[in-house]
Amino acid sequence: MECMATNGSDSSSPIPEDMLNAIIKTFIVAHVDDSDHHLAQALVYNAGRLAWRMRQTGLDTEQKSSVSDVVTAADRAAEKFIADALRAIRPDDGLLGEEGTAVESKSGRTWVIDPVDGTYNFTTGSDYWCSALALVEGSPDDPDALLFGAVHRPAMGYTWFGGPGIPTTRDAAEISLPNTSAELTCLGGYLHPTDIADATRLNNWKAVSTQFATLRMLGSASIDLACVAGGELGCWMQHSVASWDWLPGRALVEGAGGVAKKEEKDGTTWFIAGAPDAVEHAVKALREA
Repeated sequence: MECMATNGSDSSSPIPEDMLNAIIKTFIVAHVDDSDHHLAQALVYNAGRLAWRMRQTGLDTEQKSSVSDVVTAADRAAEKFIADALRAIRPDDGLLGEEGTAVESKSGRTWVIDPVDGTYNFTTGSDYWCSALALVEGSPDDPDALLFGAVHRPAMGYTWFGGPGIPTTRDAAEISLPNTSAELTCLGGYLHPTDIADATRLNNWKAVSTQFATLRMLGSASIDLACVAGGELGCWMQHSVASWDWLPGRALVEGAGGVAKKEEKDGTTWFIAGAPDAVEHAVKALREA
């Protein structure tokens, strides 16, 4: 089932609340008996399509912490869609969303939601953005178990799904990550301009990045990590990553045969995921920086 959105009374709220609630109710009826696996993929697919259609109507953008850290009505509507559906279908599970959703878990499980990952790209018309979620046991900050992740990229029509013990798929076709060494593959990730101005962080990044054949910074952690899972990138590295930016993609990488690690260096936590040999090389270079 694909969600539909229409233009509302102004550009900052392009879908009326009653229409959004009707979409959510229809989804709940259609998916109330889904398995967790199917439900997760249906949620990110429909949330992504909802955001896509809302963007077509025109959206106002609000800054959060900086000009590149932004939010739109589509982010909030997509998060409400996922959160309200899960409240009804999985009422005992916890919720944690980038745009403020926070529900304590009764079951020990929590759904971690990124309604639009790559919002800056989303607001500029780029197609490099997605909807993503993960399901964990325990605290999302340090899960006892990462059960799976799901990512949908509307522009390409791709839906990735997988996790530790669940082979990662893209549109139901299994994908895997070749165990390529650092010097033969690409490193993805992100540095903010303030990181470049921080000599310590920049030097630590350079110590790792110079070990790789080439670099890509494209602005959506979950798509980046999905591309790592499929071998399009060999490794990924970023510091201080939020749970909703890390866990969905980490699950895909691990389900595709890759590894994911956190490494502390000079007071900063770096998140690294990819082919086992490339990650080992990256961690060694960071420790020795």
